[in-house]
Amino acid sequence: MIKIGIVDDELLARKVLEDYCSKIDNFQLVLSTGNPLEFVNFTQQNEVDLVFLDIEMPEINGMEILRSMIKPPKVILTTAYSEYALESYNYSVVDYLLKPIKIERFLKAINKVSSSKIAQTKKNRGSQELQIKHDGMPVNITFNAILYIQSFGNYLKIFTDSRMYLISETLINITTLLPESFQRTHKSYISNLDRVTKATRTHLLIEDKKVPVSAMYKVAVFEKLGT
Repeated sequence: MIKIGIVDDELLARKVLEDYCSKIDNFQLVLSTGNPLEFVNFTQQNEVDLVFLDIEMPEINGMEILRSMIKPPKVILTTAYSEYALESYNYSVVDYLLKPIKIERFLKAINKVSSSKIAQTKKNRGSQELQIKHDGMPVNITFNAILYIQSFGNYLKIFTDSRMYLISETLINITTLLPESFQRTHKSYISNLDRVTKATRTHLLIEDKKVPVSAMYKVAVFEKLGT
């Protein structure tokens, strides 16, 4: 499932994109807003694979958002103006759609995203290891050896059977590299559900470690656990 965000201060433009996205089977709309700052805040705690991003907006425009993000999601720019087209390609923008957006042009743009996302997913699911860099050196960790992952400022702590690794990464980005047995359980934690030995409504016990479960993720966690 590709998680979609729409950021556009024009209500009609958002409704058009919402309608188009609803027709795509593997699209899940997770945010539609006219406030670009709401989008920035949302991406701090939530995963977005692709955002339809308007350029001309009050407070902060689409290009300023792109310049400020260290690891932005895939972006399709939407605008009534064409003068930003050249600069946009400095930020790995997937496509640049001029308003009013026709369904045929929309489909052409998303086909670029869908194919790359599916290819990446197949690659990740085929792997049995997580590849990281620790102290500047490449390290491969088998997924089953990972107990849980904790956000720690601008870093992640990866807790395994044998040790803890500290890496420079975000929970959102590392989620795309993990198999389905891993689940976000809290804004600061991802847990390997295959390693859970006991579950309560507030935490998971993984080996001898307690990992919190927040209200936001409780339903998804216990559905996967089958409890």
